[in-house]
Amino acid sequence: MRRHWNSIAVIGGGTAGLLLLAGCEPGAKNVTQTGYRGAGLAQIVDRSSLAKAAAIPAEPYPLPPDGGPTAGESYENIRVLNAVSKERFDHLMAEMSQWVAPAEQGCAYCHNPENMASDEKYTKVVARRMLQMTRTINSRWASHVKDTGVTCYTCHRGNPVPEYKWALAPGTLNPRSILGNKRGQNTPDANVGYASLPSDPFAAYFEGKGNIRVASSDAFPSSKHVVSVKDAEKSYGLMMHVSSALGVNCTYCHNTQSFRAWNLSRAQRGTAYYGIRMVRNINDEYLTSLASVFPANRKGPHGDVYKVNCTTCHQGVSKPLGGISMIAQAPALRGPSVEPAGAAAGAAVPRAFNQPGAMTSKNEPAPIPTRP
Repeated sequence: MRRHWNSIAVIGGGTAGLLLLAGCEPGAKNVTQTGYRGAGLAQIVDRSSLAKAAAIPAEPYPLPPDGGPTAGESYENIRVLNAVSKERFDHLMAEMSQWVAPAEQGCAYCHNPENMASDEKYTKVVARRMLQMTRTINSRWASHVKDTGVTCYTCHRGNPVPEYKWALAPGTLNPRSILGNKRGQNTPDANVGYASLPSDPFAAYFEGKGNIRVASSDAFPSSKHVVSVKDAEKSYGLMMHVSSALGVNCTYCHNTQSFRAWNLSRAQRGTAYYGIRMVRNINDEYLTSLASVFPANRKGPHGDVYKVNCTTCHQGVSKPLGGISMIAQAPALRGPSVEPAGAAAGAAVPRAFNQPGAMTSKNEPAPIPTRP
């Protein structure tokens, strides 16, 4: 009888364990092999959690041929796109109304209909700066956006303000204070996968020049590499954000044999490297510079402007909008040097992986396997 009950207990325990495991992520999975078989280098994604790429809106009307009078010759107060033809300038303005402005306002969201040249509305001043930013992304940061490029729709998706943005979190205390300051930890937040990690890694890494590399070259503590556990936790929180923003796991960029080694990583890591620096440039040079322009209702609880992170563009997919390019229907957004910059960027990532020191200032050879 005892043996019988023991058997039932074993079967019952096994069944309970299977039920617990099944509760992790039930359902069909998509598995993509990203490295050598048997090395665990695969992307495993629950199909039910896959984010759908946003639908691409139709053009307001077909893109007109280039040529004829320029926007600068035809209109007053054109400061960014003055060399673009009037016909293509008008086409882009119609697209921007569709991509950004509330339907009930249209052109009036940025312009005074009685005086279109006026800069009296702050939204027009912001839009002009965003045009400069978009053209910079498509030229200077082709190392990240490649030939796909970005348009206003990549972030806005029909909203005046992008849905995904960040500012200093409410309740953030004086960083010099200890009393009651959790440093953002043990505060469940989707940005870090609801982990106990610091829930606001953006201020540390998505503006300024915060050092993300925390892995040392040596196995033991060294005065040449002083990084606290707190820094490591913030870096991990950032990686959790990147993972959820793109809908991928760690091995999308890294090789688990050595997360640190560049020459073992996938090319996607190089793209992400430039992407982080692109986000910093957007926040530091373009958005923060508009602090005096934005009204209070367009700022965070601490008065800083809303800024971008990886989710702003990606929204759960590894390539924004599923990798579909909209730049052909808005060629004025390419920027003046997109072709040479794009060509140079195409070779930049392979060079970085052949010479890891070019990115990290350290040579990082592949670990040599040892056998007893």
